[in-house]
Amino acid sequence: MGVLTSWAARFRFRQYVKASLWIVPMFGLVLGTLLAELALAVDSADWPPSGWHYSATTASGVLTAIVGAMVALLGFVVTIGVLVVQQATGTLSPRYMRLWYRDRLQKAVLATFTGTFSFAFSLLRSVESDSVPDLGVTLAGAAVAVSLVLLLIYLNRFTHSLRPVAIAELVARMGEDVFTRGAAAIRGAAPRGDGAVPPFEGTVTRVRSERGGAIQAFDVAGLVAEAARHDCVFVVPRLIGDFVPPGTVLVEVHGGTSGPDPRRVTSLIALGAERTIEQDPAFALRILVDIAIRALSPAVNDPTTAVQVINYIESFLHTVGSTRLPGRYVLADRDGHARLVLPGRDWENYLQLAVCEIRDYGDSSVQICRRLRALLDGLLDTLPPEQHAAVRAELGLLREAVERKFTDPARRYIAEQADHQGIGGQHPS
Repeated sequence: MGVLTSWAARFRFRQYVKASLWIVPMFGLVLGTLLAELALAVDSADWPPSGWHYSATTASGVLTAIVGAMVALLGFVVTIGVLVVQQATGTLSPRYMRLWYRDRLQKAVLATFTGTFSFAFSLLRSVESDSVPDLGVTLAGAAVAVSLVLLLIYLNRFTHSLRPVAIAELVARMGEDVFTRGAAAIRGAAPRGDGAVPPFEGTVTRVRSERGGAIQAFDVAGLVAEAARHDCVFVVPRLIGDFVPPGTVLVEVHGGTSGPDPRRVTSLIALGAERTIEQDPAFALRILVDIAIRALSPAVNDPTTAVQVINYIESFLHTVGSTRLPGRYVLADRDGHARLVLPGRDWENYLQLAVCEIRDYGDSSVQICRRLRALLDGLLDTLPPEQHAAVRAELGLLREAVERKFTDPARRYIAEQADHQGIGGQHPS
């Protein structure tokens, strides 16, 4: 297939564009040049007003200063980017970088700087002793003002949004949005029954991956349509987020009046170097847990940051736990025939991902033990009864961890209390 003809190739391209820091600034560079040509074309003796006319020397000086300033500001923003990378990989989670690269404000700032640079540089060549692009020089000054305003907004965002609690809020919100959209999409794709797999008839053909990588997304509508075209059922054995080596079975084809093209089927499943959040809300939870356990490492020793992250993990779990998760989805075509079986994460899977590692790394911290107890008690209080068994199992493991780490009865009693602030909040007497 062509470079961008398959759904998977287009998906990977969209991911590249979202994560790229050069594409939008390049558009700004080209747009600045085009706007400079437009300004030169519409420039006339009657506009701008007489008070806004410039001498050749003044125009050259102003435009030269703008060109130099934009280059310096670009270097400044790049330096900030390097600092973000260092902080994210050192104290937060390297996985967060995939989300930071997508920041639209950062790309807008870079695009404005490059656009202003190319605009001013393009005007410089037209400055002559008897011909000055007055309109262009005025617009260049306005572009500098806009650039400075965006820079101040960017600095404000940079200084506030790199706090772990701000990142935790952002990641949790993105994860909840992806989870909610995914649940709505599954409901809208004609789910069949309660996730029970229908009996299959006929032969079974296995479609294997040609390349390795992490499963990033499925084209659900495309897979259902392809299965309906061949009157068969596609069964996907691997979860989104799983890493598959070359030759791994990606789809099992059950029955069918004709055999689907394996390359066409694999083109409906996007593989990449690492997980993405587009169809994988558990990846957001993975990032939150990584930040929390990084804060609990002996090198950092910051349980308060971990407690703040747990606050947003708890919010995420309440969203997930309030939704019915069958663990497997059977999707039908428009005629109601089962066409696609997708694996899904159940409640126990999400809960273990959220709690296990934080409990293991933070079981010696009174603050973490108390906060986890409050989280689990809160889930028991608000979630439907069918979710309680997994929560009680985690409560039992937490109790065992506290008994193992706190041998003194008095300290153990303190660590066993539920406290939404870790230490210092209200808890039952």
